Amino acid sequence: MKIDENSGFTRADINTARPLNVSRRGFLAGSISALVLTVSLPAGTGRAIAQTGQTTPGTRIDAYLEILADSTVKFRSAFVEGGQGIYTAMAQIVGEELDVEPGNFQVETAPPGPDYLLIGGQIRFTGGSMSVRMSYDAMRKLGATARQMLLQAASGRLGVPIETLTTEPGKVVHPASGQSIPYGDLATAAADLPVPETVELRSKDEFRWIGKPHDRLDVLDKSTGRAQYAIDLSVDGMLYGAVQHAPRLGQQPGAFANEADVAAMPGVHSLHKLPGAVAVLADSWWRARMAVEKLEVEWTEAPAGTARAMPDTFSSEAHKEMLKATAGQGIAFEAEGDADAALASSAKVIEAAYDAPYLAHGQLEPPSALVRWNDDGTLEMWVPNQAPEMFQADAAKVAGISADKVIVHSPMLGGFFGRHFLYQTANPYPQAIMLSKAAGRPVKLLWSREEEFLRDALRPIGTVRFRAAIGPDGHPLAFDAVAVGEGPTGRWYGRQPDKVDSSSVEGIAGKPYAIANKRVGQIHVDDPAIIGFWRSVGHSMNDFFYESFFDEMADAGEQDPFELRLKLLDHSPRHKTLLQTVGDLSGGWKRGPFEAEDGTRRARGVAMASPFGSEVATIAEVSLDGGEVVVHDVWVAIDPGSIVNPAIIEAQVNSAVALGLSSALLEEVVYTDGMPEARNYDMYPILPPERMPRVHVRIVESGAPMGGVGEPGLPGVPPAVANAVAVLTGERIRSLPLSRFDFSGANG
Repeated sequence: MKIDENSGFTRADINTARPLNVSRRGFLAGSISALVLTVSLPAGTGRAIAQTGQTTPGTRIDAYLEILADSTVKFRSAFVEGGQGIYTAMAQIVGEELDVEPGNFQVETAPPGPDYLLIGGQIRFTGGSMSVRMSYDAMRKLGATARQMLLQAASGRLGVPIETLTTEPGKVVHPASGQSIPYGDLATAAADLPVPETVELRSKDEFRWIGKPHDRLDVLDKSTGRAQYAIDLSVDGMLYGAVQHAPRLGQQPGAFANEADVAAMPGVHSLHKLPGAVAVLADSWWRARMAVEKLEVEWTEAPAGTARAMPDTFSSEAHKEMLKATAGQGIAFEAEGDADAALASSAKVIEAAYDAPYLAHGQLEPPSALVRWNDDGTLEMWVPNQAPEMFQADAAKVAGISADKVIVHSPMLGGFFGRHFLYQTANPYPQAIMLSKAAGRPVKLLWSREEEFLRDALRPIGTVRFRAAIGPDGHPLAFDAVAVGEGPTGRWYGRQPDKVDSSSVEGIAGKPYAIANKRVGQIHVDDPAIIGFWRSVGHSMNDFFYESFFDEMADAGEQDPFELRLKLLDHSPRHKTLLQTVGDLSGGWKRGPFEAEDGTRRARGVAMASPFGSEVATIAEVSLDGGEVVVHDVWVAIDPGSIVNPAIIEAQVNSAVALGLSSALLEEVVYTDGMPEARNYDMYPILPPERMPRVHVRIVESGAPMGGVGEPGLPGVPPAVANAVAVLTGERIRSLPLSRFDFSGANG
């Protein structure tokens, strides 16, 4: 299918971001563009008013919605749909206040522009489980303001006071006379009206769509094959590109041993050298791939001192052992009481060291980019991404043009997980830009699965050392943790040498348990690999570390780990309620070992996590079979504060459980000789369907500020499973994945 040719940060920023206010000045247009409540008429006409003034991001109606002639709504989402249900959630939020049924929305990702910088009014990206919670208030006000303008337009047309009017989905109604006017008939007139300075929002007890399950807007297209991802798109006259990357980062292409033979292969257009790679352009992708894989390249070594060059001696196992052997306390990120003194004076001190491996993203859709240089000097890109403005700015640097000459289209993502950020050497669009310029034609570049595994931005290796003092009552008196390694936030958004990268310690610091003396620190050690964000970021491994060690503290104090958690949460009703909820959901806590109805010997593990503004409690029930871990049931209680669509939350928790379990049981990227061993799923196994447990979800609305839902269901799964395995085996596993261990000797 062809493209419609007319379709046109720091961690502190994230933590302090607030939803934007909708204001009169913000709605009225800036000096460049006018406020347009666009109506799609047969002649393609519309009306606008303009007034000078500064533009407040996220507040112009035309930036977000158009009411079409049939009273349906076209909505431009600031955030990218990647399977997390954001298009549906946005339709529910805006539709609630606009009074349009969510199913009558057409949603697409907005282009780059200042209106969409909803995170602190400075940046936008889809990640960190922030899309809904960072835009909720602004989107409600957007919908309510548009509804008020439609009511005012109807008041003028009918000659009745506005207070005598109301709305029903998609129309304004005058109950006294029985007259009604569809939104599509009012939108042009509404565009000529002043924007109300204040609007009244619906109360929660009036909600019809917010807080209720609603069918996903993208289900039909996805289930019928009509959904368009970047790899499905094409433009006239384009060439297809395939690449062969250097075996190790930093190497560069030299001579081709068989250049003439490859150039003569069917369909081949041209051969190219790129930074760290070679490429072939051809009249089909398969022909391009066959040619580039046949190309015999002499790879030259990187000069000494080349940044991010991977040495041929690097191995992930040696790097992990080096991290574990790195001594010191590091820089403190969290400190309460005097952990050192309490540890020094305690009669019982326990210690443990944990680690977790590199992980690949392994999303279903391999990376691609479609690039076209236009006659007017603009560069147009269709590229999977989570941050349109960031990609626009970087593409401009690659192309050597100004950012306003780069047009970015953001198709739905065929996989997410933090893969589509600006990672050095891990994105194909810079290659596509160079190839298109060299060929003088549009280029669609697609990485094979093997090239994706070679150049993915990995979740970093993590190691943590723990110490704890156990008091006479069996409760922890002191807790000390030192994380060693590098976090992705510092890598890509700047690291201050005297401060801790929060992505390295999230899931260890900030725990709600009442431990009087605690310290969490970090020792920064550069990771030689290209690292990136992975679903739930630092929580994905750090909650495994902490919550597993919590069970070790409970065992050392001869305490039941579930009951000890409850006792240490007496001061926090929100967390205690959540833990009790997951216990009830599971039919009542029982650690085991116990015999199940099918005769298997089972045990349960519990864990808690506080990721991305939400709270989660998880219980897993586990047995052993043939030396392997079998997970039968996972119960998750999640408290995101308040919700938009419970069906999406449940789906996201199921998805997160699957990925969390896959990482706990199977996933690991192994480097030897500076290269990853796995180049496809044959050597990088992921959770197969037959190993997926039953998942039970209960949503708790505490009324706390809205949290995220895309990632919070993941971090509690690995520790809950590992804690159950420890009960069955009597052995504490402190390293993932569990497939590295043979449990055939255990009495399963």
